[in-house]
Amino acid sequence: MFEALTGSGLAAAAGLNAYIPLVVVGLLSRYTDWITLPSEWQWLGNSWVLLILGVLLAVDVVADKVPVVDHVNDILGTVVRPAAGGLAFGATANAATVTVPDPSQGQPTWAPLLAGAVIALVVHGIKATVRPVANVATAGVAAPVVSTGEDLTSVAMSLVAIVLPILVLVLFAVLTGGVVWWLWRRRSRRRALHRDGQTAPHDTTRTPL
Repeated sequence: MFEALTGSGLAAAAGLNAYIPLVVVGLLSRYTDWITLPSEWQWLGNSWVLLILGVLLAVDVVADKVPVVDHVNDILGTVVRPAAGGLAFGATANAATVTVPDPSQGQPTWAPLLAGAVIALVVHGIKATVRPVANVATAGVAAPVVSTGEDLTSVAMSLVAIVLPILVLVLFAVLTGGVVWWLWRRRSRRRALHRDGQTAPHDTTRTPL
């Protein structure tokens, strides 16, 4: 169960930012004993791989905070983020962590890769839906604020997924609650606008000159 929560948390983090969970896994694998990757995934801790991921992360962090550019970034993310989610889930499926020191072996490779891609795609879809609405409602002012919040959430979820994966359930609940609240609020506003649009023509009062 903890292995699945670790992979799910990292995949969800990749849905917000493709590179943060991969960088976190690579750095922790290379410099700490919090996670030990299987031999076939040791390349994530390679210096050159971390450097490349770091550069891509820097570009993504900047691009995601600029209105219009963030929309293009989200289009590219439709492919990049699920791929990163699959890699993050796949890399940690048989990894030893502080919570799972003796992971089960022999799990099929394709299953965690597919699960991670699906989870990341769902989170990416929510992100790509909410962001344009926030940009339009605030004339782009909200873009850097929302993006920073997403980055911090991705970092927190990546660390929690490895160190204390049970909290991933809490984070999922919070994210789900936030999405449900946002959808409810948006629907309420639409109903209010529709209601005002219907009642306005019947207002026969005139303001005296």
